[in-house]
Amino acid sequence: AGQRSPMAVCMCQAVLPAHAGPRGELGAGPLLRWMDAAACLAAEKHAGVSCVTASMDDIQFEEAARVGQIIAIRTKVNRAFNTSMEVGIKVTVQDVLTNAEKIVSVAHATYVAKPVGAGKVELKAVQLLSAEDHLEHSLAIERRRIRLSYVQVFQKLMQESNKEGDFYTCEEKDAVSTEHTHVQSTELVLPPHANHHGNTFGGQIMAWMQTVASISASRLCRSHPILKSVNMFKFWGPSFVGDRLVFNAIVNNTFHNSVEVGVRVEAYNCEEWIKDQPRHINSAFLTFNAMNDKGELLTFPRVKP
Repeated sequence: AGQRSPMAVCMCQAVLPAHAGPRGELGAGPLLRWMDAAACLAAEKHAGVSCVTASMDDIQFEEAARVGQIIAIRTKVNRAFNTSMEVGIKVTVQDVLTNAEKIVSVAHATYVAKPVGAGKVELKAVQLLSAEDHLEHSLAIERRRIRLSYVQVFQKLMQESNKEGDFYTCEEKDAVSTEHTHVQSTELVLPPHANHHGNTFGGQIMAWMQTVASISASRLCRSHPILKSVNMFKFWGPSFVGDRLVFNAIVNNTFHNSVEVGVRVEAYNCEEWIKDQPRHINSAFLTFNAMNDKGELLTFPRVKP
């Protein structure tokens, strides 16, 4: 009594030319939107009310999908807490000619149930039907503990770095100033970008973040960067239809064949826009690599902060 069976959703998408980048591979932006939509559907199926994206654990991209292939996104609620729940996301790609299936990405997202009116939502427990359900249920509480401590640990490291004043400076002559990698973009949130409550879809924000981060990385590699991971993606506040979202991206550092780009997102309504009073709604770190025409990884230059 008081339990529900695991709420699962499967979403399939054909990769069309409109979804692909310059290399003919599925762009990370559309994929992030699809992942968020499928996970949100599973969350709402369990909660019985509307849900919003709270955070998404570090997303790793293992395989690329190409035009003509089929993307399958399977999502399932792993564990419900008081008003939030963890949703597991598994993305696979299938070649329609060979029937071969490969894993594109595995991720875990947290969604918060939005109560109707002034009432409170208390989520029902997930019924565990298999050994896999039990394992994911146990791991979910550990992942939640890590999420909650992650921010505190990061802030502590930042404070210690500020006290020491021991910042790395690159002395190499050919080092590129990170100032040249700064990219700013402004987006107006319109109804197609939001849910039926007027909140901006988390996947849409992730897609916009990926775009500005990709431009920032491209200024170093002189090629089309390939997104490999998204880290520390967490919503600090909502945004709504009519908001102006300002995205600032800059390269933080390079690591031989990869580059980390930091993106900060700020929202303004009309009044805040005039008064220049932004709301910080999201930040994340995106890691890219790049390849030449022969499929070889490119080396990124050293950067000067």
